[in-house]
Amino acid sequence: MSSAMNHYLLVFDHSSGKLVSHRDFGSDQRLALSEYAVNEAYYHDKPEIEIVLIGSDSMETVKITHANYFDGTVKIERSRFLADL
Repeated sequence: MSSAMNHYLLVFDHSSGKLVSHRDFGSDQRLALSEYAVNEAYYHDKPEIEIVLIGSDSMETVKITHANYFDGTVKIERSRFLADL
């Protein structure tokens, strides 16, 4: 494992239970944050879409620490506070 902090952007669709996209920005924090903001704006009216920016040493680590985004086990829990989802 490398000790460098890399940035990974995940876009997950809770309605389909699938990862829409994932992108590796390497150590370019500015670009990662910029793309995060672009995706947040693009999907702002789609509450079923989750945008996640993760700092990690590698994509392999992200796939372990955030495995539920990759293996289809992410589930939205229904709540009275999230009634419109």
